[in-house]
Amino acid sequence: MGSVRLAGVADRAPVVAEDSLRKVGRNILGWALLVLGVAALALPGPGLLMLLAGLVVLSQEYDWAERRVEPVKRHAFATAAAGVQTIPRIALSAAAALIMVAVGVVWWLDPPIPEFWVFGPELPFGGGSTGASILVSAAVALGLLGWSIRRFRTSTPEAARQEAAAGVRRPD
Repeated sequence: MGSVRLAGVADRAPVVAEDSLRKVGRNILGWALLVLGVAALALPGPGLLMLLAGLVVLSQEYDWAERRVEPVKRHAFATAAAGVQTIPRIALSAAAALIMVAVGVVWWLDPPIPEFWVFGPELPFGGGSTGASILVSAAVALGLLGWSIRRFRTSTPEAARQEAAAGVRRPD
């Protein structure tokens, strides 16, 4: 007797495996962005942006994430709009990003430092990988600052706040 073959089962196996792999990849990426976003709320980095990106990725799989995308987006846009409404705020943000560049370069070079308490003669976590991550954070901060200025720096602060709250994009 010959073997019994279930029609279509073998043909669907690669598709099911590929879909499962994509779902696992989306979950890993979404949760990683979400956790890093929460951490970046307190640490240097674009916390709300990463949080929003994580929610957007997870919203493809979970209804709870989809419900939270719009509120986080409105809050992120309102924060970005408020951050570029005055010249001193822009200058402070640019100065902080440039200080991050300097810190990133110092950490990359990993020079010897004076011994103090538990620190020294080397920088904690000094080296190229830490320096590069700080430099990438600084580049992201400068890029987001430029984007925020271009998008939200309008003639009136009230118009920018309303635009950010509504999530409306004005024409370029």
